[in-house]
Amino acid sequence: MSTDRQIIHMDQDAFFVSVEVRKNPELIGKPVIIGSLSDRGVVASCSYEARKFGIHSAMPARMARMLCPHGIWIRGNMDEYSKASHEITDILKENVPLIEKASIDEHYIDMTGMDKHFGTLRYAKELRARVMKETALPISFGLSVNKTVSKMATNECKPNGELNIEKAVVQPFLNPLSIRKIPGLGEKTFVKLSDMGIKRIHELAQVHPEYMSSILGKNGIWLLQKAQGIDESPIIPYQEQKSIGTQSTFKNDSIDLVSINYLLTSMVMDLAFELRQKQKQAACVTVTVRYSTREDVTKQATIPYTALDAPLIKKVKELFKQAYQKRLLIRLVGVRLSNLVNGFEQIDLYTESKEQYSLCQAMDKIRRRFGPDAIKLASGINLNL
Repeated sequence: MSTDRQIIHMDQDAFFVSVEVRKNPELIGKPVIIGSLSDRGVVASCSYEARKFGIHSAMPARMARMLCPHGIWIRGNMDEYSKASHEITDILKENVPLIEKASIDEHYIDMTGMDKHFGTLRYAKELRARVMKETALPISFGLSVNKTVSKMATNECKPNGELNIEKAVVQPFLNPLSIRKIPGLGEKTFVKLSDMGIKRIHELAQVHPEYMSSILGKNGIWLLQKAQGIDESPIIPYQEQKSIGTQSTFKNDSIDLVSINYLLTSMVMDLAFELRQKQKQAACVTVTVRYSTREDVTKQATIPYTALDAPLIKKVKELFKQAYQKRLLIRLVGVRLSNLVNGFEQIDLYTESKEQYSLCQAMDKIRRRFGPDAIKLASGINLNL
């Protein structure tokens, strides 16, 4: 493990709820639930007061109403949450040397080598205070030697907290925690390890690597290293605007708008599937139209974070209509999704109906088993281009 790293993990406290409270201070201290009120809806986020009743993200709305019948339900506004996320990111980008936007409401900051100029802990405190002052949104942070420990430190001090875990106390900090606290450890793995009598991190940290490998493969070694406070994963700079895209050049220049719309639907479905496989969200959509004259027209739009087919298809078709104004033959169309962040399930459980989310999950399962072209929406097939 590197001894010189100084990694800050900053995470908003109940982010969606905090944005609603900023708009309506009368919600302070009340059990607020963000999500759909329908029986098929789910909880997207909830205040810490609501969590005391056992409510959590992704819980069915019906169950949440039973646990907290006096909860205050808000449908929410993803546009507002996205804008608030960008507010925070902009502040952090202006004040740190290297930042990774891990999801809509959390960031990793690499301050390695900066401690000789000023105390990293003091700077983290000042940075947190600035975010809260300029956005009126609560935020917590953990500071430690790598991304895993700093994130776990943040989780332990939330809400409205600060926690510094220096190298000498990394293992004592981790040891008593439940293995559930390890980022990325899923429910099935938790049950498997618990059945083996491994429930605390100090128990997991002592397991022989060969044994972990034999029961969980590469994932076993990965978990063992995390339990031992080892994580060399780098900060992925937010400045590198990550994107995914695709384009299609027609065999013959075309003005067949029906077939072109089929094609756009198919292209977006492939890109959205790729997003979900990588557990990513996109916040920007770009459509390019190349005419037979070789002139390119590009239209771009910022959208609420999503990785679902329906909203992406809708936006792409809107942009195509804006780009296709000259009524000339088309040689090529392209689609690009950018401003990517992590956290597919966190956002998409909120932004669309449970049915839309479940549909994408079911289609993805078929694709993973039989290939990416195994299933398509009807509006994305029967291409003639």
